[in-house]
Amino acid sequence: MKVHLINDVPDGLTRRARSFVGTHGVKIDVRPVEDHRQWWLKRDVPAAVIDRMAAYQRRWGGLLLPPATQYDGGPKYLDPDSPESDAAGWWFEAGMQRTAVPYSFMISPSGEFGIHAERWAPLHATVEGWVESLALAHHASTWAKQVTKLVGDDVDGIELDGYEPVREVTGLADTWWRGPDSLVALCTGEATALDAPSYLGCQQSDRHIDRTNSRVLAGQMGFLLASWHVR
Repeated sequence: MKVHLINDVPDGLTRRARSFVGTHGVKIDVRPVEDHRQWWLKRDVPAAVIDRMAAYQRRWGGLLLPPATQYDGGPKYLDPDSPESDAAGWWFEAGMQRTAVPYSFMISPSGEFGIHAERWAPLHATVEGWVESLALAHHASTWAKQVTKLVGDDVDGIELDGYEPVREVTGLADTWWRGPDSLVALCTGEATALDAPSYLGCQQSDRHIDRTNSRVLAGQMGFLLASWHVR
């Protein structure tokens, strides 16, 4: 296990994400993909797919980060497993679930990070986007003076005029938006994957209000609107 990652952070991340991974991440020992290569080849998994999994493991394998605020914390740690195919191509698991959730965390044939249950819900266009979203959520929760959560039908009233997308999270089903003094996270992955619109959610944070006044507007599962006002 490696507990000091300051000098062992994957490249291509923003300064915020590099600091988050280096400070809060650890790397645990994982079994090399190459140990399974022959077993998978005998079961008709293409060598190119195994190569993709090996490359993923070299970059992300064993990385354990603090739990996400959604998806019951996200993968416990990142590591590839269980390649499978369908009409779209070959998929593999991004990492084992941290808790008992009704979906798997997957990497798509085109490299998207997402969850798969009744349907496929690509959360981010890249694994880097998922890591960036964790870092941004940590940043927002650290500096926000107020956090407001909306779910279900309440999300329909959200206005994002004047907000710009946070591009480094490469959001697909889950997106982040930045305003003058706030951040908004719109999370639709569970609603898509489980074919359950009630899971839509949004969260908002405000730097001008004391954090002790944080409030939850709705407790049911749904669209989570998170808007953090941060410095």
